Amino acid sequence: MELVASFDEQFTALAPFLFYVIIGAIVFIETGLLFGFFLPGDSVLFSAGLVAAAQGDINIVLLVTIILAAAFFGDQVGFVIGRVVGRPYLDKHTSPRMRRMIERSERFYEKTGWWAVVAARFFPWIRTFVPPIAGASMMNYYKFLSANIIGAVLWGAGITLAGYYAATLPWVKTSSYAIAAFFICGSIVSGLVNYSRRRR
Repeated sequence: MELVASFDEQFTALAPFLFYVIIGAIVFIETGLLFGFFLPGDSVLFSAGLVAAAQGDINIVLLVTIILAAAFFGDQVGFVIGRVVGRPYLDKHTSPRMRRMIERSERFYEKTGWWAVVAARFFPWIRTFVPPIAGASMMNYYKFLSANIIGAVLWGAGITLAGYYAATLPWVKTSSYAIAAFFICGSIVSGLVNYSRRRR
């Protein structure tokens, strides 16, 4: 909460246009570029919602739209990087150990990848690396696309709106974590079911 409060104070001093640009850039870099893994996306989103609630010149609809676009295109870029750059790199390694790792990764993303992409949104660091790994693992593009859209809405819009309404509706923040827990649990259960099937 102290981290959120510090962002709140810093963002309040920004002009609206600069505020939109900085928030969108942070979300895109964290989700789309590997070097952005250290950025505190959750805190930034929640703080952005708080600022929008407090500042009359910040339009929450425009803010959420920018965040959704940044989160969506960020994951898309990560997926393309994994498919175009990561996969050819992996294919150069023909050792049996590497091939087994690639095959396991492909099976995982084929059967559990949808849940993993959605749930990864709620894990710092992991959300940066899952899209390129999914791309390199040849995950079905349309499965990734649908998971990307759902994840962007639940994470990007969900946490931002939780911050926006938190002052007057405390239960909203709790609900956002409940949604995250549902998809995280779904990912874990799906992975365990698929693992048990392979064991048989």
